[in-house]
Amino acid sequence: MTIHRTVLLNEAINSLNLKSGDIFFDGTLGGGGHSAKVCEMFGKSVRIIAVDRDSQAVQRATDKFENLKCDFSFQTASFRDIDKVLGDLNIKEVNGIILDLGLSSDQIEESARGFSFKRDEPLVMSFSSENGDEVVTAMTVVNDWSEETLADILYGYGDERYARRIAKKIVEARQIKPIEKVFELVEIIKSAVPVGYRKGRIHFATKSFQAIRIAVNDEIEALKEGLMKGFEKLSRGGRMAVISFHSGEDRVVKNFFRDMKMKGVGAIITKKPIMANKEELSENPRARSAKMRVFEKF
Repeated sequence: MTIHRTVLLNEAINSLNLKSGDIFFDGTLGGGGHSAKVCEMFGKSVRIIAVDRDSQAVQRATDKFENLKCDFSFQTASFRDIDKVLGDLNIKEVNGIILDLGLSSDQIEESARGFSFKRDEPLVMSFSSENGDEVVTAMTVVNDWSEETLADILYGYGDERYARRIAKKIVEARQIKPIEKVFELVEIIKSAVPVGYRKGRIHFATKSFQAIRIAVNDEIEALKEGLMKGFEKLSRGGRMAVISFHSGEDRVVKNFFRDMKMKGVGAIITKKPIMANKEELSENPRARSAKMRVFEKF
């Protein structure tokens, strides 16, 4: 059972201009919302290929789709490996791609991996639900990475104005004992920022947690790689829609689409990013920072 509410659902699927006989690639399966919409609209006439780094999300979606009449193939993988995923299925190209870069509500509420600063869970923050020794976790980041690197990611990925102060406090705290749980990190951040900042509209730990999560999952580099490989696998006339929730992600998408347009290999369909309307925002406040950009390949 999923509690996640898909953002810009109708806008995203309609923007892809799918038709019978097409192949649709969902690079961020999550709760299965976008894929379910394609299934609802086209049944078995559009083949659905979907991936997610979280095996639990893949299993939930698979259970959901077993009772639906559609042609689907789900697997645990990153969209940055779209070339390998499609190659294993002997698929040369797809007609529509959706990347919904937002953190799933299921991961926030039920994963117990420390994505939220509201629950005292282990500091994991990895999208993967299988965490072996080789997997980078938030615990790795806060306990092993240098003060300078910590400050850089907090500022670069979180736009955190007090990045250097927070990084300094993290290093001081870990010299006493390892930082292992969410509330420990929240208290460290709280001690590093001014009193007025603690009482702001946005929780004082929001930007730091976002930045650490992005670093743990290598999200920016994964996005760059996924955009390039996805574009290569897109058919002529095919479209790619990307929904971002962070200014850094949106900048990557905007610049990639601009560069492809300048090379004359496609057109930007959305002159300005599409955002959630008032009705959606009233039902799902988490949609407020969502921006969708769409590109068509020539």
